[in-house]
Amino acid sequence: MKITRYWVGYLAGLFIVLGGLVTPGRAASFLISEEMEDSVQSWLPADSVFTHFLARHNIPLTAHNELELLPSGRLKFGSLFQEIQKAKHHIHLEYFNFRSDSIAKELFTLLAEKAKEGVKVRAMFDDFGNLSNNRPLRKEHLKMLNERGIEIIKFDPIRFPYVNHIFSRDHQKIVVIDGKVGYTGGMNIADYYINGLPEIGPWRDMHVCIKGPAVEQLQKAFLSVWNKESGQQIGGDEYFPFDRDSLDSLPPHLGNQVAIIQRVPKVSPDIMREAYIAAMDAAEHRIQIINPYFTPTVSVRRAIKRAAKRGVRVEIMIPGKSDIPFTPDAGFYFANKLRKAGAHIYVFNGGFHHSKIMIVDDRFCTVGSTNLNSRSLRYDYEINAFIFDLPTTAQLGDIFKADKQNSTIMTREEYKKRSGWKRFVGWFAHLFTPVL
Repeated sequence: MKITRYWVGYLAGLFIVLGGLVTPGRAASFLISEEMEDSVQSWLPADSVFTHFLARHNIPLTAHNELELLPSGRLKFGSLFQEIQKAKHHIHLEYFNFRSDSIAKELFTLLAEKAKEGVKVRAMFDDFGNLSNNRPLRKEHLKMLNERGIEIIKFDPIRFPYVNHIFSRDHQKIVVIDGKVGYTGGMNIADYYINGLPEIGPWRDMHVCIKGPAVEQLQKAFLSVWNKESGQQIGGDEYFPFDRDSLDSLPPHLGNQVAIIQRVPKVSPDIMREAYIAAMDAAEHRIQIINPYFTPTVSVRRAIKRAAKRGVRVEIMIPGKSDIPFTPDAGFYFANKLRKAGAHIYVFNGGFHHSKIMIVDDRFCTVGSTNLNSRSLRYDYEINAFIFDLPTTAQLGDIFKADKQNSTIMTREEYKKRSGWKRFVGWFAHLFTPVL
């Protein structure tokens, strides 16, 4: 009986990974009994185990996607502008902030041209994110953009009493073009993704361009927030072209499975934290993480420690410099604690690494907006693409490997080089991790 359960679980998981039970734009309809769970968890590779998590939570895993990693601002904006120029029906943009600088001016000029051609342009930004920006969009900017055909709105406008607006901000980064091309990752709209900043040097980040049925999930994520904030009811087949069962709408390149996971406060408040933990618990060999504001919650720290304890090599990269004071000191404090528990810590020296990525066993990876801190995991709207594609995962692994060459390994001796004051600030800052 035990052998039978093993083979049933193995074959079911294999079919999921190969796409046999996955339909474009639809969830994998795979059920696994509790009796089989231990057997499956014990024998299947990490990506198959994680697909069970997706199935249990009814998260669609779609095939037939084209994927392109965009590991720099220059690559991201070059790709984005090129795809915007091709738009025929609609362009949807959702960012934590649009910085009023040269790249935003170029973007809005292009969007106005597309609006003049009859393309519907909708853009949304978080009002708190905008106000925390040193070059925010102001009322006159919004008036001008709306006059030029760009419908742009604020998410949760800040009003008195201001404290009511502290939590549940929109930290997502989503672009959807004609329902067929999508972008997500860690970059907002700002020229420092290309030029860097004087105080921190180059700004490193990661985005991904997706072409295919997985874009449907990005579209749903965007419209769910847009319709709520605008009071509109945008939807229909023209926004979901992959809903039509037509091979003509599929890109020529097959394979490349993607699951889009979105954290929505009060709807799916625990899903991102649970996804990260499930992915780490599935690991057999190696976990690689890059995260900029590394103040993980207790449950995430426990998952990292569990992995290290069972012999998984856990590699965590944190930036040596940051755009936010105070938080990095807490990050160093937690990183050192995890180093003592067996994790390998790398401090990136090539500027500010703002990427939010994780690679598990070189078999699957995630790219998105989620920081491993309380704000992202407990309060904000967040979105990540979990990618099941060996070439894409390998490319991300190569980037991690190259960045290790430009990093300092955190040892006990290296950590002791931090001044006593810095170490005290780190200890003190960690007390505030529930709200960082």
